Amino acid sequence: MFLPATRPELDNLEWDQLDIILVTGDSYIDSPFIGIAVIGKVLAHAGYRVGVIAQPDIHSDKDICRLGEPRLFWGVTGGSIDSMIANYTALKKKRRSDDYTPGGINNRRPDRATIVYTNLIKRCFKNTKPIVLGGIEASLRRIAHYDFWSDRIRSSILFDAKADYLLYGMAEKAVLQLADALKAGRDVRTIRGLCYIAGKLDDIQNKEDYLELPSYETVVQDKRSFTDMFHTFYQNNDPITAKGLYQKHGTRYLVHNPPAAYLTQDELDAIYALDFERAQHPYYEQQGKVRALETIKFSIPTHRGCYGECNFCAITVHEGRTVQWRSAESILAEARKLTTYPDFKGYIVDVGGPTANMYGFECGKKLKQGICQDKRCLYPEVCPSLKADHRHQLEVLRKIRGIKGVKRVFVASGIRYDMLLSDTQYGMQYLQEVVEHHVSGQMKVAPEHTEDSVLKRMGKPGTTSLLKYKELFDGMTQKAGKEQFLTYYLIAAHPGCSDEDMEKLKQFTSRKLHINPEQVQIFLPAPSTYSSLMYYTEMDPFTGIPVFVEKDPKRKELQKDIVTRKKA
Repeated sequence: MFLPATRPELDNLEWDQLDIILVTGDSYIDSPFIGIAVIGKVLAHAGYRVGVIAQPDIHSDKDICRLGEPRLFWGVTGGSIDSMIANYTALKKKRRSDDYTPGGINNRRPDRATIVYTNLIKRCFKNTKPIVLGGIEASLRRIAHYDFWSDRIRSSILFDAKADYLLYGMAEKAVLQLADALKAGRDVRTIRGLCYIAGKLDDIQNKEDYLELPSYETVVQDKRSFTDMFHTFYQNNDPITAKGLYQKHGTRYLVHNPPAAYLTQDELDAIYALDFERAQHPYYEQQGKVRALETIKFSIPTHRGCYGECNFCAITVHEGRTVQWRSAESILAEARKLTTYPDFKGYIVDVGGPTANMYGFECGKKLKQGICQDKRCLYPEVCPSLKADHRHQLEVLRKIRGIKGVKRVFVASGIRYDMLLSDTQYGMQYLQEVVEHHVSGQMKVAPEHTEDSVLKRMGKPGTTSLLKYKELFDGMTQKAGKEQFLTYYLIAAHPGCSDEDMEKLKQFTSRKLHINPEQVQIFLPAPSTYSSLMYYTEMDPFTGIPVFVEKDPKRKELQKDIVTRKKA
C-alpha cells in the first residue's frame, strides 16, 4: 500500500500523529527505484508511522501542514535528481520538462529544493522536531563543494539549510538507527553515514578517529587547498577504510561520520521484497502522469554501486565504489510479481543497475580490505584482481525468460564493454545472449569521447575496446538476423576538451563507427565529482598541471555542434 499523503488517509488508519514525515522534490512514486519510497517503506516495515509530502507549495502552508507535525523527525530530499540539475541545462537554461512531476511540466520543484523545503518547515512549525536531509542532493553537497550555477564554493548544505542532521549515501541502515535513537532519546551523533554540526571541537565524538579537512574559508580562497580537501573526502568514502572527517565553517564544525556499512545480500533482498505499488500516489496521479514510470514501472534493479569511477559521475560518491547485488531468488521473485499486474504486457523494460554487467562479482581483496587508495578497478585498464564474471547475470536472465507471462526482458542500463572483454570465460557468451534476446532495437554504450587526452581526464578507457565491442556486436547481430544497433553517449566541453578534439571525435564517429551522433551532451559539473573539481580549478587534480576548460556557453555549444551538425 501507499504511505499516507493526505489527512483522510491518516483518519482511515486512525493515526493521530505520524512518527516521520518525508518531504520530496519528486511526485510521490511508490517504486523501488525512488529513494523516498524505499526509505519510507523501510521505516514503515520497522513499525514507524510514515507519511509523504511531495512537491509542496512553497508559497503557503497548505501542503506542508496537511499531515501535522511528526513525533520524531522530518526527512527532506530534493528528489531523485539534484534540483539544480533537474531545473537547468549545462548552458544554465531552464528545463521545460520534469519526468518526476505530474503532467511533466517543470513547475513544481524549486531551485535548491532541500534548502527551500527546510526553510518552509521552519517557517510553518516553530521549534519543530529535527530536520534530517537525505537523497542525492544532500549527499553530493554534504561538504564544501563547487556549485556550477553560482560559480563558487558553497558551504555544506547542512549549514545552508540550517537543518539538524544529514544522512548521506543510500541510508537505509542509518535512517533506521536514527529513528531508533530519537525514539529512545539516545545521542545520534555516533551513527555512521550521518553528518552533524558541532559548536566546538570538544563536541566532536571520538575526535581522534577523524581527519580535519581544510576549512571552508581556506578552500574558498585557495584552489589547491580545495583540491587537497576533495582528495581526502573522496578517499574516505569506503565503509571499511574510511576515517571520519570534520571541517570548520566559520566558528562551527561540520562533522562527517564514516560511511554506513554496505547492506548484506539478505538485507538488500529484504528491502526489495517490500510491497511497492509501482505507481504514483492517487492524490498526485489526479494532477497528471509522471513520465518516469514509463521506464521504471516494469524494470528490476539488480545491484547498486559502481567501480567504474568515471570522473564526471556522482554514483560512486553516493552509492559507493563497491557493487552490492541481490540474490537470483530475489530478482526472480520480483519478476514473477510483475506478471501479476493487470497492465503488464509481458515486457520487462530493464534488468540492471548503474551499469548492467556489474552484477554478481566484486574484487575479493576489496570486500575484505576496502578500496585501493592508489588505483582504480577499471582505469586505465581492468584490474586483474576484479575477475569479471558474467555467469551470474547470464543465469538470472535465462531464468527470467522462462517465467510464465514474460515475453521479453531487456538489458537497457548500458554495458561496460572493456569489462565484458576482460571476461575471457563468459564475456562472449553473455554478449551473444544479450544480442539474441535482450536488446530492444538499440543498446546503449558510453564511450563519452575518443581522444586519449580527453578520456584520461574522464577516467575512461581508450577506443580499442570500443571498436572490438562494436565488431562483436555487429557480427552477432547480423548472424542473428536482427535489426539492432549501438547508440553512443558522448560528451562535449569536458575539462581538457578543445574544438580540435571534437573535430577528431566527429571524424572517428563518421569513419570508424559509421554514425552521425545525436546523443551528445554538454558537460555539466555535478557537485562533488573530480570533473567538477577540474572545471573549477582548471587543473588536473592528480598532477597539478593546468587543464584547458571551456567556460564560454557559446563555445560549449559549438563543441557539441561540431559533432552533431558539421560534416567530417
